[in-house]
Order: sequence, then C-alpha cells, then structure tokens
Amino acid sequence: MQHRIIVLGAGYAGASAAGRLARRLRREDTAITLVNAEPDFVERVRNHELAAGRPLRHRPLADLLAGTGAALRVARVTAVDVDRRAVTVRDADGESELDYDTLVYALGSGWNDQGVPGAAEHAHEIAGREGALRVRERLALLEAGQRVVVVGGGLTGLEAATEIAEARPDLDVALAARGGLGDWLSPRGRGHLREVFGRLGITAHEHTDVTAVHADRVTTADGVSLPSALTVWTTGFAVHPIARATGLETTESGRIVVDATMRSVSHPEVYAVGDAAMVTGPGDKPLRMSCATGTPTAWQAADSIAARLTGGKLPHVTIRYFNQCVSLGRKEGLIQYVTADDRSVNAALTGRLAALYKELVCKGAAWAVAHPTLGLPTRRRAVRTAAPAAPAATTRPATETAA
Repeated sequence: MQHRIIVLGAGYAGASAAGRLARRLRREDTAITLVNAEPDFVERVRNHELAAGRPLRHRPLADLLAGTGAALRVARVTAVDVDRRAVTVRDADGESELDYDTLVYALGSGWNDQGVPGAAEHAHEIAGREGALRVRERLALLEAGQRVVVVGGGLTGLEAATEIAEARPDLDVALAARGGLGDWLSPRGRGHLREVFGRLGITAHEHTDVTAVHADRVTTADGVSLPSALTVWTTGFAVHPIARATGLETTESGRIVVDATMRSVSHPEVYAVGDAAMVTGPGDKPLRMSCATGTPTAWQAADSIAARLTGGKLPHVTIRYFNQCVSLGRKEGLIQYVTADDRSVNAALTGRLAALYKELVCKGAAWAVAHPTLGLPTRRRAVRTAAPAAPAATTRPATETAA
C-alpha cells in the first residue's frame, strides 16, 4: 500500500514541502496530495506590490508540481480530525474527506485586527491576495490629495506605505506605529528609512496606538483623529484557527508545538511548517512568521519525513536568520543584517543596490518553491516496508516562549 501524505496549504512552506517530498520519495511508494483553496501560488512577499497596482506573474500550482508525481486538490480545508487521521475539505462538489498516514499542516496565517474596534469592518489587509486586490481597487478610486493611513510599523507596514507613496505620489500617505520608526533597526538603517520617508512625503506618526477605526478616520489612544480615506492594517499575523480545533498541542496563539524536526509533540504523524508552527531557533527564541522561516521549516519537515519513512538519517539543521530584507518602493531598499536570533547589527545595505538585493530574494523564494531539491540526491529513496514505530503521543502544558 502507498503511504498517504497530505500537505495542507500551498504557501511558501506548504508548496515547498510537497515538492521536496515528491522528489525525495518514490511514486510507487507514496501518494502525495497538496490541498489549497485556490489553484495559483501566491507570492505573499509581493502583496504590497499587488496592492499598489503592480502586475504580478501568474504561477499555477499545477505547473509547479508538473512531473513530480504529487497531486493538487483545489479545495478549502474545513476540519482536521487527528484521531481518525482525516481531513474534511469543501470544493464546488461539496464536502468530502481525505485520509492520511502523514499530515503536513501548512495553512499559515492571515491578518490580525488585534481586537481593535472597527478594524474588521473598515480597515483593509494585504496578508492575502484577495485583500491586496481590494486595496488595489480602493486606491484606484481615490482622488488626488486624499489620505491613506497604514497602521503598523513592522516590515509589512513599511513596505506598504512606501510602495503606495511611490505608486501614487498624488496621495497623502501616513504611517502610524506604536514605537519609533524602524526602532529595531541599526542607526544606519533607521537613518535611511527616515530619508526615504521624507523623500516620498510619508508622514510618520510614531509612538501612536490606534484604538479605533472608522470609515473615514482612525482614532488614537490620546484622542487624536487622523483622517483616512483608506486604512491599510498591517499589525501582525494570526494563525489559521483550524489548528487549535484539531486536538493538536498548540500555544495560546494557536501555533502548533513541534520538535526540531517539525513533528507535532502530541501527534507524531503530524508535522507543522511555516507560520502555523511554533518553532524555536537560536537562543530558544520563537522564529517569526515570515517567508524566511517558512521555506527552511518546510525543507526540515520534508527531509525528516523522508528519513523516517526510508530509514535515512534525520536532519539536524538549526534554522537561523541572516538579514531582514525591506523593499521601500521599486527604487529603494534596506537590507538589515542580523544575528542568528534576529537582532540587528551595525551592518546594513541601502539604496538601489538593496532594492536589487530584495528583488533577487523575492525571485529566489519563488524559485525555491519550484525547485525544492537544493542539496538533495537526484535518486528517490524507497519507503521501507515496515516503517519504525512512532513514539507514543505526549502532552504537556501549552507554552510560548517570549521573544
């Protein structure tokens, strides 16, 4: 019988895991199915470009999986039963169940309104493709002089504000951040960021906590109202709620607790990768939700699954960071070099060269999804007839280490 592997979600992590597994295991031994709600691969790191009106390349998942032997199932995941090892999906024909022997959970994350009143009703997100397209439509309707307020001073907020300001110089673009502008960056990085904001005419409302969102304005903690014809919300991500409902051990935020091989600590037949996984890196710090985390966790999981099925050697790779790449429009960028645990160091690359660097990183991330075999032997390995017995499921209190 074929060993049934189901991968849920086809973002950077899920698509990479499915492709890597398909290229590591023999087709006659395994049946690999990638389940995704839409037929295309979405370059999430380019959603701010899409929102600002830039056309993006069409990438059908079927093309990415062509020749691998992995199957694509276009359907929305509605439930996961880890006791029965079954996934419920819904497509145009209704609901059905898919049984698995090994599950790779990669449903990722979406936007997080942080419970701020009015955010869900009046703010717009760019965490997903649909949200980015809605922002694009709204921007096209705005007249010269109207204000766009980007809420959130993290990487996504910086990229969204600068991209919109560059694409629509006739608009009044502002960014509201709880802390100082780029306060986690090195002095050189912060200085360059302020220079670009000044050149693009972006108003930075620093140390500003947005407490309410209305149709035409946002309200701050100190009672100030900032007019806003379009509010773009970039205050972080929230994981897909299905994980918490599965019975898997999760953190308070709903991320699945895994070991160093991306295997669930409570259900050994389940692996979690990308934003959905609670992964610790150097210094026992949780890895942040990002493409930079998603792809290496996918490779780690795929290699671990293949090793356990074929009797190979388990990977022992510590996932670490090297830099934070920020696009500041199409002509400017910022590459902030960091320690292994993601703390800024003095070195930073800025300007046009940094923009080209970031573009190469984006292209490389998409290339890695289509070519997930870096460092792999070309020969697929056979699955052992009697796979080693899985360790007994364990449970422990759900905790999340503070960053």
